[in-house]
Amino acid sequence: MPLQPSPDPAAPTPSPVATRAAELAAALGPLARDFALDWVSECASTNTALVDAPPADDGRIHVLVADRQHAGRGRRGRQWLSWEGASLTFSTLWRFAPGAPAPAGLSLVAGLALARALEQLGVHGVQLKWPNDVLVHGDKLAGILIDLLPSRGRPPAAVIGIGLNLRLPEGHGIENQTGVTDLAQALESAPPAPPAVLAVILTEMHRLFDTYAAGGFPALRGAWQQRNAFAALPVRIVSDDAIRTGICAGVDDDGALLLRTDTGMQRILAGDVSLRPLTGDAA
Repeated sequence: MPLQPSPDPAAPTPSPVATRAAELAAALGPLARDFALDWVSECASTNTALVDAPPADDGRIHVLVADRQHAGRGRRGRQWLSWEGASLTFSTLWRFAPGAPAPAGLSLVAGLALARALEQLGVHGVQLKWPNDVLVHGDKLAGILIDLLPSRGRPPAAVIGIGLNLRLPEGHGIENQTGVTDLAQALESAPPAPPAVLAVILTEMHRLFDTYAAGGFPALRGAWQQRNAFAALPVRIVSDDAIRTGICAGVDDDGALLLRTDTGMQRILAGDVSLRPLTGDAA
């Protein structure tokens, strides 16, 4: 049997983030060639980094993962809190075909992909809250932030940011958010390593975005409706200029929320609304 070469003691030891990036690529298998993977120890915001300096289009889906964000962003100007080792925070840059219209229902497709990935990991009770939250038995597990890039004559593109709670630290506090959970609680066991979790999410996003590119949101609307956290329930929609109440009747083909009211069906299009059950105050 030939002898194996001994490790070179002078060879540099890979950094922890380089190791995690390599583990992610290995977990993706052949699909890794479709992604450009960048894992960093920290940054202000992965979404902001990709929006402010989008990588050149090389035909791949660009992914930026950060162990820690110190200026993570959520919807309505809120800060997205994350803790190193306790959260998975990443953004992906998706480019759409030339001539494609502005993507409709994009946050719902991303939420559906994340929900299906969590189900594959063994999470039960996954629900989707319009337009961008993933819940488990009513408690928030993950959030999604969409930033559309200026077209400037180029095909439409979007940065999709996802924050997923892996194992929240003791005594954590999240402003304006009472029902919060993490993957460890959802699985009732230690969650897989972050690269393994992310590989499942990216694989599902890749699969669903292929369907989305071919058939738009209508091709995935039924799957989203099956996981609608407030299906057929009385809800209150709070926006900057109005409060509306009615029955949540699902979503339209373009991802708009359908609200059945005493005066008829209303379509809710604004991205800065808060969806609350009429019988409670949980966000």
